[in-house]
Amino acid sequence: MNKATALIDEIFQALTNMLRYAGRLIGRMSPPALLGAALVLAFLFSILPLALVLFVAFMLIKVAVGACVVGGRRAKRAQEHVE
Repeated sequence: MNKATALIDEIFQALTNMLRYAGRLIGRMSPPALLGAALVLAFLFSILPLALVLFVAFMLIKVAVGACVVGGRRAKRAQEHVE
């Protein structure tokens, strides 16, 4: 139990140090740099996940349609061999 508590304390310390560093960094940024950072973060948190979800959705549709087409061609070819 002592090792788990020490690990949690270390994670908490790292997190608080990171937040303090980020706070100091934001305090030193100029307004244009702050605006640029905000735009980049907005892009990363909103537009990029949307693009990834749409990419995956269209790839799944493409694979499903491709499987239907290939299955239809195989069935037609198998029917021609029977006759």
